[in-house]
Amino acid sequence: MAYDEVLARRISDLLEGEPGVTSKKMFGGLGYLVGGHMAVAAASSGALMVRADPADCEAWADGEAIKPMEMRGRPMAGWLLVDIAAVADDDELGQWVHRGVRFVRTLPPKPPSP
Repeated sequence: MAYDEVLARRISDLLEGEPGVTSKKMFGGLGYLVGGHMAVAAASSGALMVRADPADCEAWADGEAIKPMEMRGRPMAGWLLVDIAAVADDDELGQWVHRGVRFVRTLPPKPPSP
């Protein structure tokens, strides 16, 4: 399944002018990176993927609209999957997008790929 292009456009609009943000197609979705770290993505499932401090993930996950992300059946620490219905309004989407960006800005930049 392809990513939700409307969601991707909304994310792009929110991140316009944000220093150091790039986008990259990956895993069937469109990821938004800061310093080489993916902060958020329009996932191939249609949801929003958000990178966050693992301690915050536990507090923010509700088990329904906001869940810990799993890849191949294994939980991925520091990643949340936010259902599209939970980011229907731009303020809600902005909150999640900026949480991801704020967290990855705390990480050391990744060296460029060769």
